[in-house]
Amino acid sequence: MGQSHHDTYSLDAKRRLPVPVSLAPASPGDTFEARFDAEENELVFRRIAGAGDWLAVLSECPVSMDDLLRGRRAPANRLAPAPLHTRRA
Repeated sequence: MGQSHHDTYSLDAKRRLPVPVSLAPASPGDTFEARFDAEENELVFRRIAGAGDWLAVLSECPVSMDDLLRGRRAPANRLAPAPLHTRRA
């Protein structure tokens, strides 16, 4: 397991919590999930994966795009427009 690092940090006026690089290396735009554990009275932050490279994800897909379902074969049934009612004189 990794090192455990404990220090005290304070929220600033905009309710932001600074995270020193020595505590957890991060870059602008990194994404974290935050939750509050009421029983332990603690905030827990967990780094989550970013959007990633969709082309790399697609290339790792075990199913060829040609083998995927194409959806409906027939065009969707559309309702006919309601007839316009005209006044007879």
